[in-house]
Amino acid sequence: MSDFEQQMEELFDLEENKTNVNTELIAGLTTFLATAYIIFVNPSILGEAFGYYGLNETNGLVTATVLVSAFSSIAMGVYAKNPIVLAPGMGLNAFFTYTVCAPWGMGIHPYIALGAVFWSGVIFILLSVFNVRTEIMRAIPAQLRYGVAIGIGLFLALLGFADHSNFIQHTPDEVGGVPIVVLGNMFDDTGSLPDRLLSANSGMVVFLFGLTLTSALVARKQTGALIIGILGTTAFAALFGRVLYPDENIMVVMPDKLVAAPEFGLLFAIFTDQGGDIGLPIVESLKFAVLPAMFAFLFTDMFDSISTFVGVSEVGGLNDENGEPRNIKESLIVDGASTFLSGLFGSSSGTSYIESAAGIEAGGRSGMTAAFAGLLFLPFLFLSPVINMVPLAASAPILVLIGLFMCKPIKSINWDNFEDAFPAFMAMILIPLTYSITQGIIWGFLTWTAIKVVTGKADQVSIPLWAINVFAFLALIYAD
Repeated sequence: MSDFEQQMEELFDLEENKTNVNTELIAGLTTFLATAYIIFVNPSILGEAFGYYGLNETNGLVTATVLVSAFSSIAMGVYAKNPIVLAPGMGLNAFFTYTVCAPWGMGIHPYIALGAVFWSGVIFILLSVFNVRTEIMRAIPAQLRYGVAIGIGLFLALLGFADHSNFIQHTPDEVGGVPIVVLGNMFDDTGSLPDRLLSANSGMVVFLFGLTLTSALVARKQTGALIIGILGTTAFAALFGRVLYPDENIMVVMPDKLVAAPEFGLLFAIFTDQGGDIGLPIVESLKFAVLPAMFAFLFTDMFDSISTFVGVSEVGGLNDENGEPRNIKESLIVDGASTFLSGLFGSSSGTSYIESAAGIEAGGRSGMTAAFAGLLFLPFLFLSPVINMVPLAASAPILVLIGLFMCKPIKSINWDNFEDAFPAFMAMILIPLTYSITQGIIWGFLTWTAIKVVTGKADQVSIPLWAINVFAFLALIYAD
């Protein structure tokens, strides 16, 4: 055994986990390929949040995404000893952009929203350290957690079909500016057949190509299917633009250079006085108007994390002697720290990734899998010009497919029991229809409680759930 292997054995307990260095490295690479799409997708989604306020922070968002993914995953491997990768969460980034920061949503400036992310991470860490999160999770019915997860999945799919591809288009409501969706037009409705074909909506064509390509790769169980799909779709977009529009590359802008130094403009920005109406974000994020966003960040992250730990542990046989995911307390502390770091670095909340199951299926059993995957993120700090080449239409298929994956819990909802099904349905359907994860969570909780009260089962509503309902009701009043 080489010195390196001996060190890895001592650090990650490889023999106890019945694995070895080579297996862990392969598993880490597999997990990285399954999660690397976030490097491309997260900056594009969060970039819209800053764009609402006339800011272009794409390069800084690439840096933040990579740093959160790398440090959090390494911490999970070294401290919590689990083969689970963390990165900015899908759904949480959409909530950050389209609910918290969007003009038709809460209208909170992204710097202040980053402060809310930071504080939600602080609370998450404290809840995990003192095991309070166990009582909170027990208080939240599993059926509601399923409904919220599905709703977020449908929301992501809607974003892929609408905001990122024009397959579905928004028509602003004349009264409130609330997005209403209609089917987009792929071809002009005038002219001959050849003219109509040549007038194809480039975004929709690229989206459909990418959706077909990436779906085929997933169906064939290709390792790294999502990131291969992004790269393949980007290549097609560049070719499509040059062939049909030889005078201008409308889909992909070629960078002057492929490598650039990281941009740290968002690093610790929440502690810098931004002036004007923004002020000091870390302080402004504690105002009552921001609390509903903080609440949603916290509970959505908790749902996601617990579900991921349970699912991944079942897949890999990583449960302890009590049948719970091993090192669950340490893992949740790292998950909270990931959100804490996200606020510091300039990203939406970090969370554990269910795609970690890919590495576990490849043999990963120790924290070395997560740590190695985390290290693989770091070179992308210098590749922001390449990442910026990816058009929104190339990331849209990923949102749709992630939405599909997140809808798996629909089979776990007890549809034969109205008391279970209706609150879950309210959360599931209202998240995409209201363009707000917060509204879905609020109405899910309130509906569940109302049904229990009117059916004479108020004793089934725990004290923590009553407290959550009070907060949800206050958030609803404020939102109105």
